[in-house]
Amino acid sequence: MIDGGFLGQLLDWSARPWFRLGNTDITLLRVVGLIVILCFFWWFASLLERSLRQMVRAGKMVKLSEPAIFALTRIVRYLVWILGSIVGLAYLGFDLASLAIVGGAMSVGIGFGLQNIFSNLVSGILILIEKTLKVGDFVDLQSGVVGKVTEIGLRYTRVTTNDNVDVIVPNSEFINGRVTNWTLDDNLRRIHVPFGVAYGSSKDAVRNAVTAAARRVSGTIDQPGRVPEVWLVNFGESSLDFELVVWVGQELALSPGRTHARYLWEIETALGVAGIEIPFPQRDLHVRSGRLTVDLAGASQPSSPGQESAAR
Repeated sequence: MIDGGFLGQLLDWSARPWFRLGNTDITLLRVVGLIVILCFFWWFASLLERSLRQMVRAGKMVKLSEPAIFALTRIVRYLVWILGSIVGLAYLGFDLASLAIVGGAMSVGIGFGLQNIFSNLVSGILILIEKTLKVGDFVDLQSGVVGKVTEIGLRYTRVTTNDNVDVIVPNSEFINGRVTNWTLDDNLRRIHVPFGVAYGSSKDAVRNAVTAAARRVSGTIDQPGRVPEVWLVNFGESSLDFELVVWVGQELALSPGRTHARYLWEIETALGVAGIEIPFPQRDLHVRSGRLTVDLAGASQPSSPGQESAAR
């Protein structure tokens, strides 16, 4: 059983200042109170984000698209975090002078190694505000990452590839690097599928066979202004080089590798049925006859048939 003397000593020790930060005495009670305040605001921010998302999806508030709902609720969550941090600092009794000291310390930290973290935080806020990148967009980054945006965090963005691999990308890469957003304003996309046929093949027969093959792929757009086309793009060493230029819907646009393979499959089948040959590189090898002679010193010299006859 804890007596009053021990409890009094514990309270006295908890209220004893550890150090001073500006004009504020930092004690155990203040630190515990700060942790409780931050945990409460962290929990409240998550609860508020989920509640707002459910209300907007249910149509009880304004009607917004799914990416807009995500951006709105995430910004609200960040604002609650900032408010909780301010309340916690106020509980500690920080004045403007103390905040200036903390700000100076943070500036030194940013200069010595936190600049990347700070850059990612600011980039995450800019991404959510500008709406140039939304959850569900299909992106191609300068670093080579290709996939669907599944989460936009304060420090990073999660991109899921078509192989179901999650790639954690720092937000600063979306601000400082090249980003190709295939589904920013329109879900339709035009793709080019190269192929070649043998010289002497009928260009009209190639066009008819390949455009018909493209229309057999589910998801191909075939409407005025966006019909499948076949372009002759080059005279190759062994073939006439063509490209199938076709518009595709969102399902095909989000899986470029599989889409490319499906069109090649149909093109090969159509060309085979039409009797159009798909060539392969051919080389002619010319062998010159001759004789190798070796002198006594060990040097080797090639001789032609004419020289051999003259020696005889």
